[in-house]
Amino acid sequence: MEQEQVNREIGRKVKDLRNRNGLTQQELADRTELTKGFISQLERGQVSPSVVTLMDLIECLGSTPAEFFKQDEKEQVVFRPDDYFVKKDEAGNERTWLVPPAQKFEMEPLLVTIQPKSTLEEDKPHAGEEFGYVISGRINVYFGDRVYHVKSGESFYYRTTRDHRISNPGSREAKFIWISTPPEF
Repeated sequence: MEQEQVNREIGRKVKDLRNRNGLTQQELADRTELTKGFISQLERGQVSPSVVTLMDLIECLGSTPAEFFKQDEKEQVVFRPDDYFVKKDEAGNERTWLVPPAQKFEMEPLLVTIQPKSTLEEDKPHAGEEFGYVISGRINVYFGDRVYHVKSGESFYYRTTRDHRISNPGSREAKFIWISTPPEF
C-alpha cells in the first residue's frame, strides 16, 4: 500500500471516529493539542501523522490501536442459492438456511418444506421468539396445549416459552419462511 493511500485510510478512520463521537475538528484539535488545520489535512489524507500523534488521536477518540487498524470485513448482504445450507430428514422434510452464517446475527431465517402428514420434531421452551409465513399449503402450529391452523398467506409469531412444534396435516407439501431469534443452528 503506497503512502498516499495509507494517509487517506488513516484520515477516513479518524474522521469516522470523530463523527461517531460527535466532535468537531476544533474540539478534537483542542483535546490533542493540535491545530484544526492539521486535523482537516489529516482527515483529507494530505499529511502523515507521527506515531505518537496518531496514538494520541486514537486514544482521544476512545479507540485502541488494535481496533483502529483492524481491517474492515466486507459483510455479506445478499445470499444466493449457492450460499444456502440444506438439511433433509428421513421423511423428506427440508430446512434451508437462507443466511448460513446466521449464528453471528440476531435472527435465523429458514425456508422449510414439510411433507404431507408429517411433523417436525418438538422444541422445548427456550429463550427467544419465532415467526413464520406460510408460502404454500397449510400447517398446524402446536404451542403448549393449543393448536393453531395456518394456511397460505397467513403468518404466526410466538415467544418460545412453551413446547412447540409444526406439522403438515394436508395432502400436499407445505412451504413456509421461519425466522427464529436467537439463532439456534
